[in-house]
Amino acid sequence: MVIPAYNASRYIAESVSSVLAQTVSDFELVVVNDGSTDTNELEQALAPYRDRLHYIKQENRGVSSARNAALKIARGRFYAQLDADDAWKPDYLQTQLEFLEQNPSIDLVYPNAEVFTEGSDSHLEFMDLCPSNGDATFENLVRQKCLVMTSVTARMEAIRKTGLFDESLSTTEDFDFWLRFTRFGGRIGYHRRKLVRYRRTPNSLSSDSARMLENLLRVLAKASTFELTAAERTAIVDETERNQALLNLIEGKRALMVKDTDKAIVHLSLANSHMRSQKLSVAVWFLRRAPQVVRCAISLRRRLFLKNEKALLSGLD
Repeated sequence: MVIPAYNASRYIAESVSSVLAQTVSDFELVVVNDGSTDTNELEQALAPYRDRLHYIKQENRGVSSARNAALKIARGRFYAQLDADDAWKPDYLQTQLEFLEQNPSIDLVYPNAEVFTEGSDSHLEFMDLCPSNGDATFENLVRQKCLVMTSVTARMEAIRKTGLFDESLSTTEDFDFWLRFTRFGGRIGYHRRKLVRYRRTPNSLSSDSARMLENLLRVLAKASTFELTAAERTAIVDETERNQALLNLIEGKRALMVKDTDKAIVHLSLANSHMRSQKLSVAVWFLRRAPQVVRCAISLRRRLFLKNEKALLSGLD
């Protein structure tokens, strides 16, 4: 079981204790401190559990490097990962392992999750926000018909066959790994039991969407070099165009907020060449004539978003 930790001292005790409280007890837990700036606080939080886990400390190299460091010392037949600000329900491991035992053709399984924010009693289901429909094939992963929950359990043999996480990716490293996992013959399954508490934090909400899309486009470009069927190649092309349009939309909004109207018009027009949105056409029309109106509208929309509890849970703007 692997928990990569970066500046996670506030949540790490809850995460670790949720693993140690599992109804299954035959496992090893590896916590990797990926160059945290709060190392003193992190180690204090881990102190009560140190005799029940392996602790690795390294320079900050990203979540992929942290997971790889754990994989290099892992000895178990199965692999499971948990983010340092999330937590497992007590029957997570038992349910996941039983699923793999009952479905010998499946190599990796992901569950549903309860998505919550700090200080709120409200929550949403991961599979309501990110539905999984049909088989989790390469094509359906690319088309996002199946979105793999980050807290997975897998047969270690299939993980090692896939290789390591790509350390050049600062985001979307999971998506890259799942695509390669299916290329190397791994089969992915899922079920709808809520076994994980998935935390939305202000930091995750304000994460760099443009950087994420840039990395996603890199992953799709990488996947396009695989030996693909015609349907898989079409899926790569379609998703590349769609995500490039989303990136142009984000870059257009950013340019608008720093009052670079010309750049905003270029990016929003490029986005709309794919999206064919009447709303976006109107925005570009106003940008050419009254850019301040569009800036005010976007700023107001963002403020309303930050006050909307369900929007905060979904992370969708």
